[in-house]
Amino acid sequence: MRYLALILICTCFQFNFGQDLSSNPLQSKDPILQQRWVDSLYTSMSLEEKIGQLFMVQVFSDKGKAHEVGIANLINHQHIGGLIYSKGGPVRQAKLNNELQAASKIPLLIGMDAEWGLSMRLDSTYAFPWNMTLGAITDDKLVEQAGRQIGEHCRRLGVHFNFAPAVDINTNPKNPIIGNRSFGEDRDNVTDKGLAFMKGMQSAGTLANAKHFPGHGDTEDDSHLKLPTINFSAKRIDSIEIYPYRKLIKEGLASVMVAHLNVPSLEPRRDFPSSLSKRIVTDILKDSLGFNGLIFTDALTMKGAADYVEKGVDGTTTKSLIKGGEIDLMAFLAGNDVMLMSEDPKKGIAKFVEAYTNGTITEERLAHSVKKILMAKYKVGLNNYSPIGIYDLEKDLNRLKDDLLYGELMENAITVVKNTNSLLPLQDLETKKIAYVSLGDDDGSPFLDELKKYTKVHEIKADKLDGIISKLQNYNTVVVGFHKSNANPWKSFKFSQKEMAWLYEIARTNTVILDVFARPYALNDLLSVENIDGIVMSYQNSKIAQEKSAQLIFGSIPAKGKLPVSAGPNFPVGTGETLNSILSLSYGLPERVGMDSELLSRIDSVANYAINGKMTPGIQLLVARRGKVVYNKNFGYHTYEKKQKVGFDDVYDVASLTKILATLPVLMELEEQGSISLDDKLGELIPEYRNTNKKNVTLKRMLSHYARLKPWVPFYYATLDSVTKKPDPKYYRKSRTEGFTVEVTNTLFMRDDYKDSIQKVIRDSDLLPSLRYRYSDLPYYILKDYLEDFYAKPLSEITEDRFYKSLGANYTTYNPRKKFSLKDIVPTEIDNYYRYKKVHGYVHDMGAAMQDGIGGHAGIFSNANDVAKIMQMYLQKGFYGGKRYLKSETIDKFNYCYYCGNNNRRGVGFDKPQLGEEGPTCGCLSMTSFGHSGFTGTYAWADPEEELVYVFLANRTYPEAGKNLLLREDIRTNIQALIYEAIID
Repeated sequence: MRYLALILICTCFQFNFGQDLSSNPLQSKDPILQQRWVDSLYTSMSLEEKIGQLFMVQVFSDKGKAHEVGIANLINHQHIGGLIYSKGGPVRQAKLNNELQAASKIPLLIGMDAEWGLSMRLDSTYAFPWNMTLGAITDDKLVEQAGRQIGEHCRRLGVHFNFAPAVDINTNPKNPIIGNRSFGEDRDNVTDKGLAFMKGMQSAGTLANAKHFPGHGDTEDDSHLKLPTINFSAKRIDSIEIYPYRKLIKEGLASVMVAHLNVPSLEPRRDFPSSLSKRIVTDILKDSLGFNGLIFTDALTMKGAADYVEKGVDGTTTKSLIKGGEIDLMAFLAGNDVMLMSEDPKKGIAKFVEAYTNGTITEERLAHSVKKILMAKYKVGLNNYSPIGIYDLEKDLNRLKDDLLYGELMENAITVVKNTNSLLPLQDLETKKIAYVSLGDDDGSPFLDELKKYTKVHEIKADKLDGIISKLQNYNTVVVGFHKSNANPWKSFKFSQKEMAWLYEIARTNTVILDVFARPYALNDLLSVENIDGIVMSYQNSKIAQEKSAQLIFGSIPAKGKLPVSAGPNFPVGTGETLNSILSLSYGLPERVGMDSELLSRIDSVANYAINGKMTPGIQLLVARRGKVVYNKNFGYHTYEKKQKVGFDDVYDVASLTKILATLPVLMELEEQGSISLDDKLGELIPEYRNTNKKNVTLKRMLSHYARLKPWVPFYYATLDSVTKKPDPKYYRKSRTEGFTVEVTNTLFMRDDYKDSIQKVIRDSDLLPSLRYRYSDLPYYILKDYLEDFYAKPLSEITEDRFYKSLGANYTTYNPRKKFSLKDIVPTEIDNYYRYKKVHGYVHDMGAAMQDGIGGHAGIFSNANDVAKIMQMYLQKGFYGGKRYLKSETIDKFNYCYYCGNNNRRGVGFDKPQLGEEGPTCGCLSMTSFGHSGFTGTYAWADPEEELVYVFLANRTYPEAGKNLLLREDIRTNIQALIYEAIID
């Protein structure tokens, strides 16, 4: 007990001039053992070793052996206490750090500038958003998580101090060095964000460093190049610039970096750097603010300090400080603990030894700083040092969770700063003709690609403004993306004079949404924004930022951000319109919706198995959950010749998915309007059926495949020559001529009146002998004619006008040859029984081909993304993209199994899960789920209970339909099972 009491007394006496350890941010969880280690180590050290602890030198992992040997010499001979790593790579740095730590008698304290992550200095590492971007976020917990994950990266790489966060309040838009590195211009927001970032990082075991004290936010000079002046009163500086430090210190800030600034109101000596000022470092930071953590100088190689000269009262130079350690010594005497990046550590250490010997530096002063440094080393675990593990290092520094957080940060940061007439989010897509114009000097292709997922968007390019304006006459909405380099936060963010002129003119003659992928100050140079209807501030030009911004424009994610700085006279700090999501599909990572990426990726192997086994030449695969597409991949090629890979914009013949993508939604709409009833009989709906054997068949029974209708009639067969088995000239011509205008292919035109013959065949067909579940295409032939009579237009126009255009389903269409290039249409078969050619751009189903490509049962072409939109509309009970298409009760009425008691699983139009062992699904999903499959290998399914949509598109019929190996091998349902196994929440 006496020994314990002695330790406690010594601790209070020896450290920090008697201040209470409870206010010491460097204190570890075991302060007694910490102090014992510090005291023991300090006592064993020589004077040179103690002084060496005060120096942290700059190291590069990409400068080669000579540089590394020089650092090793400083460790061995000058006993330096720490390293600050700069440019290089993570593996190289880890290996070098292990070598240098092994060479050091006392473990080295490692620091880095990693304000937005290790990528601030290192290749192959993760870049989180700039502070300015984080400043736009209203949820500080997200900023805290950003700090934590950056801290985790630092710890993994053996970095103990991250010189972050920068808590400079950027009240000067012309600040050349802070800018994007600041959380903004509002002191409270900067403080809240800095505090959250600090807490997050320190919770991960990486010590934080608030900088640049007393505040570098309001200057037009870069202290790397010269000594900036801060011309504010002491009262103003205390209430604004110093305000964040006061708050962070109270919450346990580990360290502060002192800037090289000329602050006349705080330091009366002319042009005297704040980093060398005892008034600023000791009197204000240590005494007035009560800061007990480590105090670092900013880099002493910076001109703001290195070029300092003492001047006389008349302003003439009286003493030029030579580079012999004087600056280092002045910084230490001012109250700094760590001399960061001394111009000459060897001379600096020698100068300190001389000053100690002559009494300029007292033992008490030396012990004060050295013991603080040793305490920091203990706190970060250097009392039990272990080398950095190299295995999986880059993987550990580029994690899935980092992408997840980045996406969430951007979703919360992107800011709608202007929204005239509620232009955003874009709705009523059937009325929009949208163009995209790219300005700036960086790539905007991820933005354009994401925009095109929502509707048809065309990029407009021209060398001259007149050309742009002329081309834009065909559009009524123009999205202008201003894309500037995302390489680092100092890159140029300004509009050129040419770009401003183009923007003004485009906005004068068009409805314009300007999306700025640069810092908010870009808007400062715009003389007028009056004609710009919508302005979105996206802050950065990263791929994720571009994707999230496109999603916001179309309302799939809400707008939450607030400007962290004023952006010209029209948009003060805090500007930002809050917009809710309009429930269109968004895009992101599986973990955002309770799914596991690794488990979900097992789908790839099954899809590749199908491709390699020649079950289908190609596949489009999509999975969405909770309104977010989390898996969207393509496999294989259009054909086995492997000349063209499957692309996202390629369209497939979806075969019988047509039933639920085209005919069914139109019927549902009529039913809820009261125009038809599920209990209506064919004889009541269609006069031609009044005297047939089908007159009493109800819509409900017919669409539930429980009406004794034949499964299929090979209508085409009756039009073939009985001998040659080729199209009979009686019914066909090789080119379009009068009376032969039904286009089966571009070289085969059917007689117009034969379409009526098809309906007559159906009316006259026999019913099956018994009432049981039998899947049939015939109801959709019948209803297709009914719908076209009702609306007096083709089903292709009905579906486009009432659903596809407003859904933004612009890849969903009948007769795709009329809209798309053949290279974007996947072929379905080499036909040797009817058309006798490659079926490419024409519907595969023969009956639909005989109806000019427009069948109620087949004929739709689409891509996975569009099919998912329609399935998501169903899943959301008839609502999508801000529009109600169908009532919730209508969806429920059609998604109901009326004849399950009769061993018929079907809903009204929708297929449903099996009632027994075998059926259309994996057997692992809810009975409320619904969907359909198609002959060409297609499959679409939605599950309300898991809020899940699954789309599988293929052309398994190419080059010949033959055996359905996809079905035989259960490829689609095996993938479905894997999807459900990937659900973790």
